Amino acid sequence: MKKRLLFLFAFLLITISYSQSSDYFCEQLSSLKILVENQHYQPKKVNDSLSSGVLELFIENLDPDKQYFTESDIESFEIDKPFIDDYINSDNCSFIDKYISTLKLRVKNSKKILLALNEVDLDYTGKDILHFIPNSEFSFYKDEQAIENYLSKKVRYSILTRMIDNDSIIENITSNFTALEKETKPEVIQNQLCLLDEILNQSGGIERFVEESFLNAFVHFQDPNSTFFNTIDKTIFENSLSSNQQTFGILTDKNKKGEIVIAHIIPGSAAFKNGNFEVNDVIISCTNESTILETLCVSNEDVMAFLNEEQHQSVLFKIKKKNTTIHSIKLKKSKTKVEENSITGYVIKDQSDYGYIKIPSFYTNLESPNGLGLANDVAKQLYKLQKENINGLIIDLRFNGGGSMKEAADLSGMFIDRGPLSILRFRDGETFTTKDMNRGKMFSKPIVILINNFSASASEYFASVMQDYNRAIIVGSPSHGKSTAQIILPLDLTGKLGFCKLTIEKFYRVTGKSNQSVGVIPDITLPSLYDGLKTGEQFEKYALKNDSINYTLKHLPLKDLNLQSIISKSKERVEKNSDFDFIKSSNNNLLNNFINKRSEVPLTLKDIYDDIIKTQEFWESFSNHDSKNPNKITVKNTTYLEEILQYNKEEKQENNIQLKNISKDIYIEEATHILNDFIIKNTTK
Repeated sequence: MKKRLLFLFAFLLITISYSQSSDYFCEQLSSLKILVENQHYQPKKVNDSLSSGVLELFIENLDPDKQYFTESDIESFEIDKPFIDDYINSDNCSFIDKYISTLKLRVKNSKKILLALNEVDLDYTGKDILHFIPNSEFSFYKDEQAIENYLSKKVRYSILTRMIDNDSIIENITSNFTALEKETKPEVIQNQLCLLDEILNQSGGIERFVEESFLNAFVHFQDPNSTFFNTIDKTIFENSLSSNQQTFGILTDKNKKGEIVIAHIIPGSAAFKNGNFEVNDVIISCTNESTILETLCVSNEDVMAFLNEEQHQSVLFKIKKKNTTIHSIKLKKSKTKVEENSITGYVIKDQSDYGYIKIPSFYTNLESPNGLGLANDVAKQLYKLQKENINGLIIDLRFNGGGSMKEAADLSGMFIDRGPLSILRFRDGETFTTKDMNRGKMFSKPIVILINNFSASASEYFASVMQDYNRAIIVGSPSHGKSTAQIILPLDLTGKLGFCKLTIEKFYRVTGKSNQSVGVIPDITLPSLYDGLKTGEQFEKYALKNDSINYTLKHLPLKDLNLQSIISKSKERVEKNSDFDFIKSSNNNLLNNFINKRSEVPLTLKDIYDDIIKTQEFWESFSNHDSKNPNKITVKNTTYLEEILQYNKEEKQENNIQLKNISKDIYIEEATHILNDFIIKNTTK
């Protein structure tokens, strides 16, 4: 009864105070709720528990770094904690207006504070202290005075860091400090104002940002892999997992001045063929028919969203060249191969010849009726590699976040001789066995698979099948721990309300066990820069729990790999390897001095300089270590690729970089040693 009366009070308060509620948002939320209830693998009830969790996630989405809201704002938001479920169930969406108006107010107030700093002499004597603490310990501002204090420190810190970036010799800055500070200060403040304007002026306005933040909080409460997509989000996501896309071929970024610049031009794309675009050209505006996007104080995400808009097939780019001349160039999108989603086979020359294939994602061809994607491309590369008489294969799945489960199943079938691959379980408890129905293997020689903390989903599916069949040696660090599958569904029949990438099933190994929130555990573990970082799914809020199915499938694995001696030899090599020592010490440095950094730095040029130089030295140690390192292994192209490269200078240059990177990679080197050991062990029996 008490909650009912409180809800009535809150409802009346919202109705009286806020009348800007969006009918469109209400339709979205209602449709999303129904979709989750009917389709999600494990939908959660819309009750008080959901209210509390969704509100927490919502506030995190609005202010992830705690840069805007005060403690009083949070207290105001907390009033809604018991009622979010009631708002959702009663289709009362007016509650959202409070969050829109509060965020808008805080952003505008921050702009006023920044503008006022233009007229103030800033203090660099060290009276004020910067406190560095882990992100997890950030707190909201105590009051508005705390916001002023923070922004003043932030501006001063940014001024000093920009001066140091421009001239790394502290004596030069010290001798001309007053003039440099006077010159740098308005630039920094304008840059900070632009960042705030990006929030106010983003596509769809701050209203859409807040509304979509709530929709995502609602689905993320179900599990971290379910996500709301607007139409553009959906297009960008699908392009990332496709072998081809309709694109202008321009990737953008922001430079230090806050300008949108061309960061990369995709070879073979419309922009590449046009010939008038160059890297570092500044994009002033983009025009599609009557829609103009001026890029001043617009986020890079909004620019990319504009260029990826499906209806924007032709755009007039207004660009500024390095010599400051202005050009207007009209481009039409063309079908272009997604650079990241392509693979090439290389030959490693060692005690024997081995193939090496890096798989960036389990992409597919969304336009093909057969969906020929990654697995088909691997088959082509494997055919070329076998022409080189390779005696083993290294498949690199590091940083592969997944993709098409069908591609993962098809790829698995290339290396085993028929049999079950995995068990899928649906929301009703029913199961389905995925199988390889094809007799024979495309490749039957030894395989090493490299994984790391960022290998997820389809990568884990493939790696676990190979492990369960004793078909490959898994090397690296435990994988991400995502054993769920998602599908993109529209919120309504037309798709106008948006879409949801929704978790609809879990997959299990043929043993009945799951990788969910655990990951694939390597047969041979190697040190990683990311050890100890909380990157796995088990650290995600509301991740689905690990469980198992109480039966196993009758699969016919190869004989036990009997890796004890191989593991011992690898461990001995790693312990004597100075490169792996460097990785371990760098990991320790990263954790203690950056991820979990806890220090106090006075706001003076000298103290900030020392702190920045320490950071720069850490990251420079990586590039210096890599550049000074000799090649670890000998790598060459296949005969087929070598012939193709004779006629393409640009691709030849890129190929040389790839060969160099592979030859210096200590993980590929160790994988090669493991293959050597395994082949010798099994040929001397």
